[in-house]
Amino acid sequence: MSKSLQAIRGMNDILPEQTPVWRYLENTLAALLEGYGYREIRLPILEFTELFARGIGEGTDVVDKEMYTFLDRNEESLTLRPEGTAGCVRAMLEHGLTGGGQVQKLWYAGPMFRYEKPQKGRYRQFHQIGVEAFNQPGPDIDAELIVLTWRLWQRLGLADAVTLQLNSLGSSEARAAYRDALVTYLQARFEQLDEDSQRRLTTNPLRVLDSKVATTQALLADAPTLHDYLDDESRAHFEGVKARLDAVGIRYEINNKLVRGLDYYNRTVFEWVTDKLGSQGTVCGGGRYDGLVTQFGGKPTPGVGFAMGVERLVLLLETLDLVPASLNAPADLYLCAFGEPAELAALALAERLRDALPTLRLLVNAGGGSFKSQFKKADKSGARFALILGEDELASRVVGCKPLRDDSEQQNIAWDALSEHLAARLGAGSSL
Repeated sequence: MSKSLQAIRGMNDILPEQTPVWRYLENTLAALLEGYGYREIRLPILEFTELFARGIGEGTDVVDKEMYTFLDRNEESLTLRPEGTAGCVRAMLEHGLTGGGQVQKLWYAGPMFRYEKPQKGRYRQFHQIGVEAFNQPGPDIDAELIVLTWRLWQRLGLADAVTLQLNSLGSSEARAAYRDALVTYLQARFEQLDEDSQRRLTTNPLRVLDSKVATTQALLADAPTLHDYLDDESRAHFEGVKARLDAVGIRYEINNKLVRGLDYYNRTVFEWVTDKLGSQGTVCGGGRYDGLVTQFGGKPTPGVGFAMGVERLVLLLETLDLVPASLNAPADLYLCAFGEPAELAALALAERLRDALPTLRLLVNAGGGSFKSQFKKADKSGARFALILGEDELASRVVGCKPLRDDSEQQNIAWDALSEHLAARLGAGSSL
């Protein structure tokens, strides 16, 4: 017996009853970004593997263990994008959008791919909305991105469910000096580290700070801290970010162990975290990557950005019961037509109603059927009213309007008066 077809593990269908909340989240953020002057860019899902190896960093978990990489017919190594920043920087360079100090404020959305163990809030195909800003070196743009996300939480009703964590990674030189000190400290305690941290000690030692293993975290209690190695310029930049957040009234926690999972970050890094989703607590994270454009062969170009996980934010909205009820509102009307002449007239009438009432949710019966079967469909649709068009109504140029959610009497409404009548009857109870 052949195996039944199903989705790849960790790559999920988003079903019709789920998509309204996705669209609500995406539209809310898109409107917010437009208000802050960010423009959308659409990027390829596939890139040359070298882009991520150079940008994210060899030795990171993403590059070493999690990328979907394969050879195409030309024997070139391609990778499904595991994140969006590297591709965005590539596009900026390829199209000359950062030259001459041009300021670019961009956003993008779409699927990313990482080979991870699927669990609630963590999937192999997942979706992100990313925001990037180029050629703005000061702390003001760092703060703007954080303020922007803070305003999103307010619009979604999540302000009390998330906490902002901040850190500064300093310059590459300061980070290199700290890395050496951290490695020296941990090498002396190598046998006490968990297996994953032992591996990271030789590939990406700063990621040891992010270990979730309690015994490793206990070892780190007396480890050197990155703040002790910060250069003066990075300290001043970080103070500038904090001062702007203080001015707006955004609360934050300093997390000296916050390093993010990708090599390209420097100076400001931040995460918005929640305790409402179990172990998958980060819903948004980002920071500065001033050296990334240079890594890709461009001229020095400051950059800063963030990405937020759509699945986790949708899950958070659902967990906290913050999905607006109107997103799953049923149809306003169900139009029943009996006989071919009435079916033809119903189609034209439906389009006239849509012209007059652009936000009307109107279902037109398809496939014919008896009076009883069409009314059964109308009731199942959740519509508030059934419109009835048969031989008698067609001859009199009227439409029967029957309430489906109360015991009110059916009324016959002239075609020319129908849109006005429906606007009044539906009122605040619909999307009109």
